[in-house]
Amino acid sequence: MKVLVIGAGNMGLTYAMGMSDSIILGKRKLQIYDTDPDKIKQLKEEKVFEVHTSLRDCLPKADMVFIAVKPYHSPDLFEEMKPMVRDQQLIISLMAGVTIETIQLGLGVGKIIRTMPNLPAQVGKGVTSYTGSQAVSRIEMLTARHLLDTTGTSIHVETENFIDASTGISGSGPAYVFYFMQSMLEAALKMGFSDYDSKVLVSNTFEGAIELFNQSDITPERWIDKVASKGGTTQAAIDSMDDNNVKQLIQDAAYAAFDRAVELGKE
Repeated sequence: MKVLVIGAGNMGLTYAMGMSDSIILGKRKLQIYDTDPDKIKQLKEEKVFEVHTSLRDCLPKADMVFIAVKPYHSPDLFEEMKPMVRDQQLIISLMAGVTIETIQLGLGVGKIIRTMPNLPAQVGKGVTSYTGSQAVSRIEMLTARHLLDTTGTSIHVETENFIDASTGISGSGPAYVFYFMQSMLEAALKMGFSDYDSKVLVSNTFEGAIELFNQSDITPERWIDKVASKGGTTQAAIDSMDDNNVKQLIQDAAYAAFDRAVELGKE
């Protein structure tokens, strides 16, 4: 199978690197297309991919095409791609907010899979939600899932509404975690810890808590109960967050991202 990735930015290159060793490619090199001269030079030096600077040289012969450009670049890209795409090609979008219908109209083809990737894919810990148009066969969906799983794990969702919803949870979610981590880092520094010690305290605490959660069937709420003794220090912290309505604020933030994803699809 011939796979093409259009766009060698952070997300496109992340998925390209993950997929480059997939058995689905057989002995073929993954094709990658970009227009940035510095990026092209770097890619050619690494000799991992079949690198292209012209869509005409790679798009027509691809069986599966991943589009990983910024959403605002998509109209111009679709216009350039449209004369070269074939209806039997499977188009997989890594673009936020661009609907299946928009891609179908822009390219004039029917087989579209829309995804929502996230940043931890860069370290093989990503989660990618995906859904497809009716023209995509079950085998094509399974093949796409295999490729998406090369950067972590993937979940199939029934409708695009869940793609927008997962934007608010997993797509934007790493930023929420970083926001919380930054707040704890600043608190540690104010308490007098060094930069290094603050980083160790915060990062290891997050890593350890996640490992505890992953290795058990206990809910986060139950874990809080285990850590927070009545009248103790942890309970004082939880009471402060409850008094300041932190849980609702986090949920509101997730819905804000969800709503914005829906808005982007309509623009």
